[in-house]
Amino acid sequence: MTRVALIDDHESVRLGLEAACARTTTKQVVFSGSSVVEYLNWRAFSAAPPADVVVLDLTLGDGTTVTENVSRLVRDGSPVIIHSVADRPAAVREALVAGAAGVVSKSSRIDDVIEAISTVARGDSLDNVEWASAIEGDRAFASAQLSARERDVLRLYAAGLPLKVVADRLGIAYSTAKENITRVRVKYVEVGRPAPTKVDLLRRAMEDGLVAEGSGDR
Repeated sequence: MTRVALIDDHESVRLGLEAACARTTTKQVVFSGSSVVEYLNWRAFSAAPPADVVVLDLTLGDGTTVTENVSRLVRDGSPVIIHSVADRPAAVREALVAGAAGVVSKSSRIDDVIEAISTVARGDSLDNVEWASAIEGDRAFASAQLSARERDVLRLYAAGLPLKVVADRLGIAYSTAKENITRVRVKYVEVGRPAPTKVDLLRRAMEDGLVAEGSGDR
């Protein structure tokens, strides 16, 4: 039996998914609520194990960010499916970077949503049209082509850390960190998204889901 948690601030959506899961003999909805905090509080109070799959709305109405919600659920031990209209590439990218297993559109057939839950519960990746379109359809994100090291350096530097601290944290030389930032700026210029200042780099990092909105120097 796959234990499913539903987190969506639209009750009608949750009720529809609950009914669909109830029609199967393999899915049990163990939690249904409007926020990640509610779910984690339920876990703490009931001492229940993490859900086998969490179906999460892309944007909740409680002021939380996509990165915050996905990261907390993944750290808690559950794979996450984003249930979304899938028309916000930047937010979908955020979910991917934070560790979401995939996305399924709210316009999908309910059977497709149930199948997505089964796929993720088996530990398989969820490679569907909605997920691919949301990522590949954003040409700016795809064409930036930052390396893993460049992304790491940009994430820390754009979040407000001095470059020397970034280098120390990543265990690389200061000159290497500086060279990475230079290459990042060049790559953004090449795709028509220049970032000459640190503030501009923060904007690019937020656009690409590397840091959450509101990060950076205060």
